[in-house]
Amino acid sequence: MHVPDGFIDAPVSIAAGAVAVAGVGIALRGARRELDDRTAPLAGLTAAFVFAAQMLNFPVASGTSGHLLGGTLAAILVGPYTGVLCVSVVLLIQGLLFADGGLTALGVNITNMALVTVVVGYGTFRLLLRVLPKTRASVAGSAFTAAVISVPAAAVMFTLIYALGGTADVSLGKVAAAMIGVHVLIGIGEALITAVTVSSVLAVRPDLVYGARGLIKPLELRTAESTEPSRV
Repeated sequence: MHVPDGFIDAPVSIAAGAVAVAGVGIALRGARRELDDRTAPLAGLTAAFVFAAQMLNFPVASGTSGHLLGGTLAAILVGPYTGVLCVSVVLLIQGLLFADGGLTALGVNITNMALVTVVVGYGTFRLLLRVLPKTRASVAGSAFTAAVISVPAAAVMFTLIYALGGTADVSLGKVAAAMIGVHVLIGIGEALITAVTVSSVLAVRPDLVYGARGLIKPLELRTAESTEPSRV
């Protein structure tokens, strides 16, 4: 889904850049409330994981590619504001060092892959947890569903942006069919990875999963000498 230079015209690229700057600015302020001494290292690990996942690209259509996005996973693990920053930093590094996505299209890429995936994915995740039982299975299932929805949502946003300022000689219908259709399948793969990763962290350190705070009780250890539980 990385958009190259010149694929979207200048006015739309500038507008998307303004949206991206505003979104990242809000995320910077919000991340101060999400990060602490325990979660800051996890944010770095999450960004590294998203970076590795996004390096696995699948050809989609004229100048574009599809891949795992990671926005929903990052938002659930470290919070939506920090999640936006994690994905945005990954996109910036990929554009600067690997030419994976054009620098003039960085605003488009951040809007699609950081803002849309986090807003749609984390919003869906929280809505589901409001109506489901407060269990680990519910958290994992909500993470799966949220990730499935977030990836095609990003593809839809790209299609809308292409409709406004696409410069390639490819019809809107073909772009929509290629992007949305392929990313529905990619979304299923991303959902599996998201659910497994969230479940794994929940199993050992539920306190580190931002999206499950207040929902999952911390693990308790009991010893034969004492009936008082020890929380970990």
